[in-house]
Amino acid sequence: MRNLLRKAVRLGGGNCSLAISYDGEVVIVEGEGVAADFREGAPGVVSVPIQYDGVHSGLLSMRNGQGDGAACDGILEFVSYSIQELVDMERARRSIAEEALAKYRELALLHRSVPNINTSLHLRDVVGALIDECRLENYPGELGMIFLLEPSRKVFRLAVQFGFPFGTYLQPMVDSALFEEVVRSGKGEIVNNLESETRWDNELPGLGSMILIPINSPNRCEGVLILASQNTGVFEAAHRRSLSTLASVAGISVSNSFNFEGIQKLMSAILQALAEAIDSRDPYTAGHSERVAHLAVAFAHALNEDGGHRGTVFSDDELREIYYAGILHDVGKIGIKEEVLTKRTRLTDRQMAIVRARFQLMGQFDGFDWAEAYACLSEVNKAMTPAPEDLDFVRELGARVMRRDGATLKYLYEDEMEHLLLSYGNLTRDERREIQRHPAESERILQHIPMQDNYSNLLTIIRQHHERMDGSGYPDSLKGDEILLQSRMMAIVDIYDAVTQERHYKPAFTRSEAVKILRKDVAEGRLDSELAEFFLNNIERIEMLSDQVKVIRAGHLSALGNLSSL
Repeated sequence: MRNLLRKAVRLGGGNCSLAISYDGEVVIVEGEGVAADFREGAPGVVSVPIQYDGVHSGLLSMRNGQGDGAACDGILEFVSYSIQELVDMERARRSIAEEALAKYRELALLHRSVPNINTSLHLRDVVGALIDECRLENYPGELGMIFLLEPSRKVFRLAVQFGFPFGTYLQPMVDSALFEEVVRSGKGEIVNNLESETRWDNELPGLGSMILIPINSPNRCEGVLILASQNTGVFEAAHRRSLSTLASVAGISVSNSFNFEGIQKLMSAILQALAEAIDSRDPYTAGHSERVAHLAVAFAHALNEDGGHRGTVFSDDELREIYYAGILHDVGKIGIKEEVLTKRTRLTDRQMAIVRARFQLMGQFDGFDWAEAYACLSEVNKAMTPAPEDLDFVRELGARVMRRDGATLKYLYEDEMEHLLLSYGNLTRDERREIQRHPAESERILQHIPMQDNYSNLLTIIRQHHERMDGSGYPDSLKGDEILLQSRMMAIVDIYDAVTQERHYKPAFTRSEAVKILRKDVAEGRLDSELAEFFLNNIERIEMLSDQVKVIRAGHLSALGNLSSL
């Protein structure tokens, strides 16, 4: 501008002087005179306005000496026009630059935030990433919160917050007319003075200003992002634009997370129903699958808390995979014969009735004390581990026959002897093989279900949960590190639950008795000694965590793997 004024003075032959004032202050003078000569109302001074922007303005002033008045007026008009054009061009340039910079910042924000917010399908990860982005951008407002819609109940609930004192109850926010308006309109709002806002009834005392941004998906308002401050006048339109960009990214991710976690809940419910259907075949094993699932997740989480097992720390997806493996580990029993699966005695009631009738017949013709023999046989039939003398008595009966009228009648037949002479339990070798089919049968049934990639070990865990470190397990007689870590853990909790629950062939053992049984299996090389020792040394903590896993499931929380809140 100074150069322009200097050339204009020369053009007038030095007979006129020019000055520019800005917001009432003379800042440039060219030609004869000083700033005081151009004050407002000074004689011989002619001024025209210059508008710099919507706020600031100035004057171009001319003081004519002895020159041609018409020529000086023409110079004044030309210079004022030129200056105004320069100002307008600069204003346009700055506007374009600011718009380009805003677009660049928006693209940069999208470039950074999209991968961060879209990293996970778990809702807590998405809202956590959104809050982290808000704090990373260093927006004004020392307080923040995100409310999400519960689709089933149509209620907004607090998902995450920062800045508020621990325990602050923030739910009244959703009852404010301001919050309801943002949800209804789907547009962000800035209120820089909440005290004068008619839609705000001081639902959260102590706040001075607030910016509310809806988190929209194509179908609905999924939630509301709120930044707030105890001070007034801290938020600007640029903050709303930037936060709206973040919220638009998060809206799709939140919607995807709701859909994903809805599928997870449905899957969990279906698998839960399947496990309960299997357990219901035998009232003595009812609840076994769920208890094993809870214990297995608690076991894995306890390992995580202690730094993991030999450097292995289970992720949330792996914890969830362990849970599903526990729920489904016995699903193959659906393919096991009913009479084998629920067998409670060595011989069935019908078989024992036949033996009783036979003994009564023997007693009439052979001088046989059938009642005493049958009583002893009944005890053997129900016993888990019969006394040696009782088994000897069964052998004597098995060798005894009655001959009459050329016919020979045995007291006990070979198939009956096979069952009665078992040294332990009530299953014959063939029946035990039938039971031992269930891990492979579980894998066969479940392999037709399209599992997610992050559950790649699920079928392996289920197939291997009866494998033993010394190779004595089934169905594949694997040894040592051939058995997956999760399968070795599942074996421990499966045994623990089985021995601490009442079964038709035994009472429930106490915790101390179960510990002895597990230590015996460890001593015999059947269980992973390191894992078993950890389990036994932390059994109380693991059972406590197991109870809390049960609470999580009862609360229908989708992020089962996230036990950090326990």
